Amino acid sequence: MTTLDTFKINNYSKINNKGSFTFSAPSNIALVKYWGKKENQIPANPSLSFTLNNCKTVTTLQYEPKTEKNISFDLLFEGQPKESFRPKIQKYFERIQELCPYVLDYHFTIDTKNTFPHSSGIASSASGMAALSINIIALEKLVNPNETEDYYLQKASLLARLGSGSACRSIKGNIVVWGETESIENSSDLFGVEFPYEVNSVFENYQDTILLVDKGEKQVSSTVGHELMHNHPFAERRFQQAHENIAKLKAILKSGNLTEFIALVESEALTLHSMMMTSMPYFVLMKPNTLEIINQIWKFRETTNVPVCFTLDAGANVHVLYPNNYKEEVQKFIADELARYCQNNQFIHDEMGFGAEDLS
Repeated sequence: MTTLDTFKINNYSKINNKGSFTFSAPSNIALVKYWGKKENQIPANPSLSFTLNNCKTVTTLQYEPKTEKNISFDLLFEGQPKESFRPKIQKYFERIQELCPYVLDYHFTIDTKNTFPHSSGIASSASGMAALSINIIALEKLVNPNETEDYYLQKASLLARLGSGSACRSIKGNIVVWGETESIENSSDLFGVEFPYEVNSVFENYQDTILLVDKGEKQVSSTVGHELMHNHPFAERRFQQAHENIAKLKAILKSGNLTEFIALVESEALTLHSMMMTSMPYFVLMKPNTLEIINQIWKFRETTNVPVCFTLDAGANVHVLYPNNYKEEVQKFIADELARYCQNNQFIHDEMGFGAEDLS
């Protein structure tokens, strides 16, 4: 059984020259939602996500050896110093130093940029932490070169999780499961695993258009939202439901039954938001235009029989999901009918991707 100790390093060599790596990592969209966590970024329930392709973070990690053992880094966002990100990265290094003691031997310059507008309201912590973690693992391959590729990918996912829970689903695979659950072999609370079963061809190149309804700061952060699940009256039933829905989704992904897919995905999105509305204190992250879009999607689906559906993250933006062979009519519908509900008519077309890439 894989435990945290599996990933601890006792002996490693030190690289005495400086160098750098560059990796990209994408965002992902959960179909079965993660909401609620235990200590050390362990999820209270399993989740399953589609990996995206266009919304990604590109991070260059420069490393320079030093004599003093401590956490030392400079942080640039799009080439400029970014002090506001610093506490999150400091906390990340503190969390990973036991698993990656070699990080104390180098001064790092982290230069990161997103391919999507920074203020778009799209969660960049998943792609950002995944991109940083896969860079750290590239360094580990130099100082501890004798492990398997599977080990390095699992460890990259584990490190990403310590930065931002859902980031562990952005390392490898187009469909990823995070959280131990009976229906998915080798699933783990420690890292995301690539969905290991047959997937119907209808899901190939599945499309996701992200409607940017509200680009402002959320009034309640996801971190606080997760905490509010601790005393939530419906938490235990919700956690159980996530296990049940992953088992159902496993069968749907094989059969390609889009009617069942739509029902499960939309139900999960609304369940996530109902957890927020019934926590104490309660909060609402949807905006009036979120509901307008949902109703327009339902109306369009009913009148055209086009299998388009929505999902939501912990925010007001709407992800519109549809098969690749309906791309033309759905994207016309989005431009004609849904763009008006977005801030500045902004939306981003994306599709299923495969995870982190080495750009070095």
